[in-house]
Amino acid sequence: MNEIDVGFTHVAFVVRELENSIAFYERYAGMTVVHRREPDVPDARKVAWLSDHTRPFALVLVQPDVVTDTPLGNFGHLGVACASREEIDKKTDMALAEGVLRKGPVNAGDPVGYYVFFADPDGNTLELSYGQRVGLEVIRSSTFD
Repeated sequence: MNEIDVGFTHVAFVVRELENSIAFYERYAGMTVVHRREPDVPDARKVAWLSDHTRPFALVLVQPDVVTDTPLGNFGHLGVACASREEIDKKTDMALAEGVLRKGPVNAGDPVGYYVFFADPDGNTLELSYGQRVGLEVIRSSTFD
């Protein structure tokens, strides 16, 4: 049986050091590596796909031979919803101690909720949130076949 993947499946980031980035996303976003390879092409010397196993979606990290630009800027970010504010506060304390806190926790109310921004090893932004309704709104407004 041939399976075909359709729909929004991943976001890809170029990284300078794959192992550092994997460790960051494991620690702060609860992700694990689901696929790894070392293609013999300059644009993708090392590749890892990470997932938090909550939905069929992956963060693809690609380490080329030469990195010219990686950051999404201060606002462009990867958003991960957490189960509690306490989880965010605990990870905020870790991020502050490790020097990766980009913007401290904010309670912006409904529908944005409680969120914080961290800087990954390449300067990309990871947002952790509690109370956002992004995924719930997608489910409510869609019909999945």
